[in-house]
Amino acid sequence: MYHTWMRYFTPSPLHHRLGLVCLGVGLQHGSLPTVGPRTLDHHVAVVISAGSGWYRAADGRRTTVTGPALIWLTPGVPHHYGPDPAAGWDESFVDFTGPATTTYTELGYIEPDRPVVPLSDAAGARTAVGKIARAARRGNPLLEVETGAAVHELLVALRRARADLGPDGDPVLTALARDAFRPMSVAEHAARHGMTPAELRTAVRRGAGCSPKDYLLGIRLGRAKELLAATDLPVAAVARRVGYEDPAYFSRLFTRRVGLAPVRFREQQGRAVPGGWSTRVPDPEHPPTIGARPT
Repeated sequence: MYHTWMRYFTPSPLHHRLGLVCLGVGLQHGSLPTVGPRTLDHHVAVVISAGSGWYRAADGRRTTVTGPALIWLTPGVPHHYGPDPAAGWDESFVDFTGPATTTYTELGYIEPDRPVVPLSDAAGARTAVGKIARAARRGNPLLEVETGAAVHELLVALRRARADLGPDGDPVLTALARDAFRPMSVAEHAARHGMTPAELRTAVRRGAGCSPKDYLLGIRLGRAKELLAATDLPVAAVARRVGYEDPAYFSRLFTRRVGLAPVRFREQQGRAVPGGWSTRVPDPEHPPTIGARPT
């Protein structure tokens, strides 16, 4: 016995220009029929929350699937999969397409070369799928935008739940972030962690979808923006605080990546606050309220 619920959508060409659109969603459980062999022209994320089964690739290799796990179905790639007939599995799936899938693949969020991905937890992915399912009600005027936004959330949730990343994230990325403001080269960062530069590049590409240089640069420029907006520190002092001894090089790099010179950025974004900005992250679900002024 099995249970199946699904909806399919046809977004307009205008919605496709948003970069990512949802084509369908389904929630199923039990001893489901096998799927394929078949080939699709779009992406599907198949999330197995519990249970077990198998996946067979185009070359005939069979891989055991044990929940929680993710099965990637990518355009033009033949596939064939199904649950164990006796026990079945708990499955949800989302069909999607759009030009943003290319970038997500380059960043490592979508992995065509690894069709079966073990997950540490499927709860986050199921939450994103649930948003799509709720938006799929008949007559919803926001259907295409709501479901497309939830696909982005799903891709992030799946990346976060990968079993090859620890619950606190990749330790290499954590260490790099901790040392990001030291004036060190990529080779020096690699040596600090007992790795070759090539090994560090592979680890950071796997965990962050970019090179070590770009990962460190993103952290440095983010902090530089905060210092420019929240303090009156000279640009040279800001440069030193984020790891650049040469303020002229920092200014050129900042201008090229941000699109504004540091001084111009400060003019636009400066919000100096006595005592500095708060380091406490607000809870978006329980925002602070402004009480009545005492009389």
